[in-house]
Formats: sequence, C-alpha cells, structure tokens
Amino acid sequence: MGREEQIEEREVLDSIFPEEITDISDTEYRIAVKLDPAEYDTPEGEESEPPTIILHVRYPDAYPDEAPILDLSPPANAPPHPRFSVSADKDALLKGLDATIEENLGMAMVFTLVTTLTELAEQLMTDRKDAVNRVREEAALAAEREENKKFHGTPVTPETFLKWRDDFRREMEENRQREEEERLAELKKARVKEATRLTGRQLWERGLAGKGDEEELDEPPTEQVEKLKVAA
Repeated sequence: MGREEQIEEREVLDSIFPEEITDISDTEYRIAVKLDPAEYDTPEGEESEPPTIILHVRYPDAYPDEAPILDLSPPANAPPHPRFSVSADKDALLKGLDATIEENLGMAMVFTLVTTLTELAEQLMTDRKDAVNRVREEAALAAEREENKKFHGTPVTPETFLKWRDDFRREMEENRQREEEERLAELKKARVKEATRLTGRQLWERGLAGKGDEEELDEPPTEQVEKLKVAA
C-alpha cells in the first residue's frame, strides 16, 4: 500500500512541478523551489535574483506512515544572495519542517512540505530585510538627532546659568586685563619715541632755570644806551 501511495503522489507532483522536479530513482527525486518573498525589496546597490532551494526527497519503504528523508542544497554555481544562504539556513529550515511532518504522517505530504519550506525561507528573507531597514532607520534618526542639536541650545537651569555667569565674568576680566596691558605697552612705546618734557622743579634741580633771563640781564637794554648817547 505504501508503494502505491508513493507512485500516486509522484504523478501528482509531476503535474504541479513539471519543470522543477527531477527523478533520481523510483523512490528519490529533487524539486527546485524558487523563492519570491512578497514585497521583497533588493537593497540599493545589491542586484540579485531570488534564490532557489533544491529539496531532495527520498521515500522510505513505509512512507507515508514514516517521514520522508529530506535534504536541502543550493543549485550548482548559484551566486550568493545577500539575504539567504541554503548552507547557512539548512538546519533551521529542516527543523522547521518537523511539525508539518508530524501533522501529516499517514498522508502524502511532499506538496505541503514544499509549501511550508517556501514560507519559512521567504520569512527568513523578510525578517532580514526588516532588520536591515531598522538599522538604517535608527542610523538616520541618530543623524537627525545630531543635526537637530545644532538648532537647540542647552536648557537653562540654575546650575547652567551660574556656570555661564562665572564664565562670562572671567572672560570680561581677562579682556579688561588684556586691554590694560595693551594700553600700557602703547604708552611705553610713546615715551621711548618722544623727548621727555622736564618739569620746573626738574629744571631748577639741574641748574637750568633762569639761565636765559640772566643772559638777557648781562646785556644793557638798547633803549637805555640810546638815551645815554643823546644826553651826552
């Protein structure tokens, strides 16, 4: 009875997967399962075809009362896909079929297994796409927050105000001292360039006061000389 069910299932699968199924023996075959997850967007700069899984099926004598022997592999020379790898995801996918196998023991189940395998693999791809999108969104939000900081000042609190006041006063004092130093430096330069004017006391102490007047007194006034000449 088991063999009859196997032959009947194989004929049905031929009509469902006419181009995808390939016989290996009377009890063994493989089916090419092409993935095409809904709303799957290839990330910018990543051009790739949807991946394909090769499902290997071998019937034990007691199938379908006993689980089929399954294996997964990529097509020969298949290019790597950025969101899916048969070799890396194989164990998780096969384990994901266990529940479906248990539920369908005693019945032809390969078509159901193909459907479940497709859903599991496409969900993996969708989850990875969503994870990449989340990372990009978080990076964009972080960049936006940094940009917004340029337009928002530090919130004013008593502590921040006191710090600002102290910094402002320190800056003003530093400016005042710098300006004073510059003013004194300019005055010093001016004293070097210009002759120093002596005060009256300084002139007296140096014996210079009155010298001009004494020289004038030593010479008789011209008018008095003229009067003397007339009188004579």
